[in-house]
Amino acid sequence: MNIKTRLSFQFTFVVIGILLFFSVLVYYFSYSSQRSKFREILLEKAQNTAILLISVEGIDSTLLKKIHQTTSSLVEEEIALTDSANNIIYSNRTHYLSERTLLEKSFTSSPNYFAIGEKDGVSYNHTIEKKAYHVYVLAYDDSRAENLIELRTILFWSILFSVWLSITASYFFSKLAIKPISNIISQVKEINSSRLNSRLNEGRRRDEIEQLAITFNQMLSDLELVFKSQDEFVSNASHELRTPFAIMIAESDYILGKERNSEEYIKHISGMVEDLRKLNALLNSLLELAQLNRNIQIFLSPIRIDELIFSTVQEIKTKYPGRKILPKIEYSENENDLLITGNQGLLEIALKNLIDNACKFSTEQVEIKLFISEERIIVKIIDHGIGIPADEINTIFKPFRRGTNVKYIGGFGVGLSIVSKIIELHRAKIKVSSNENDGTCFEILFRK
Repeated sequence: MNIKTRLSFQFTFVVIGILLFFSVLVYYFSYSSQRSKFREILLEKAQNTAILLISVEGIDSTLLKKIHQTTSSLVEEEIALTDSANNIIYSNRTHYLSERTLLEKSFTSSPNYFAIGEKDGVSYNHTIEKKAYHVYVLAYDDSRAENLIELRTILFWSILFSVWLSITASYFFSKLAIKPISNIISQVKEINSSRLNSRLNEGRRRDEIEQLAITFNQMLSDLELVFKSQDEFVSNASHELRTPFAIMIAESDYILGKERNSEEYIKHISGMVEDLRKLNALLNSLLELAQLNRNIQIFLSPIRIDELIFSTVQEIKTKYPGRKILPKIEYSENENDLLITGNQGLLEIALKNLIDNACKFSTEQVEIKLFISEERIIVKIIDHGIGIPADEINTIFKPFRRGTNVKYIGGFGVGLSIVSKIIELHRAKIKVSSNENDGTCFEILFRK
């Protein structure tokens, strides 16, 4: 059952429930109102009977019966009057009001209403000169019966018509309500992996369905970005891997082409070993980037950022023994100000890549500055090298993106992508500023 049909049924059932509830209320209050009016008539009849027979001189039971027979009376009217010992003093057209019934219907309170069969009755106590009398009046309310039959008929056809109207209206309105969802479904069916640039109609961006379209479009944008990054990554990775393999195959073919002396073998094999080292470094970088892109949970612990910088600098100096790498630390009176929460291994990789790039792309000294603000711990890696072209700064953190001015400097364009992902995992921020041929500054902002 689709949503449109289900909504129609639910709406119809709700309407039926409301109609039945109010119909029962109308019927009950109508019945109660007419019964109350009829009981007032019965009580008035009982009071008049008691006054005429007991209080008015000259009227006896024979005369009273003639009065009742000649005047208008209630439908199937029965009247009985008894003394305190339940002896019948007067009766008229009694059928249900027998002595046994009157004995059973002896009430202490007055007036008291009762029913026998389809008739309503009243018991009225009349006291005069310290003598108690009981008057019973019983009659059939034909007017109420006819009115209730007519009311039931009206309610039945009203409910039937209302149900039909509610079914029609609910189907129309549910169709109208589902139409935006149907439009979204038809638009989504046209979207596939090759058409991720398509977007749903967001309308006025107000109701829940339009908010759903906005959310879906945001998801499509993320998916499109991921697919583009994946395609670009695969394309660039395959290109980067193809080059060293092609070189090694060419070297191997050259070596195997003819016999050569040992010096030539050593020279070419040394070149292949160097290519293998580069390939190994590239594969390690790709594996690190793939591992970080899985958004895995990382182990975090308190780390002193100054100690991390010193250990990383010492490791980089073994690769660049003659290079000046100057850490400049701004210490605080509170040693805890230098503590950050992070993964030491990953942060070492990030700092190592940044400092290694600074050494690689410049020949002058590299500065590493650490200072503390009210909310942040800020690390700056500054070089005075070739810099980054202004139009390429926004793309340097993407995989395999290298500046156009570093074509003849070794590298794969993966390091900064790894740095960006590590900084993101630590919920920190990284900023870059650079002037071509003047140097570059990478700024990492950690939360305390």
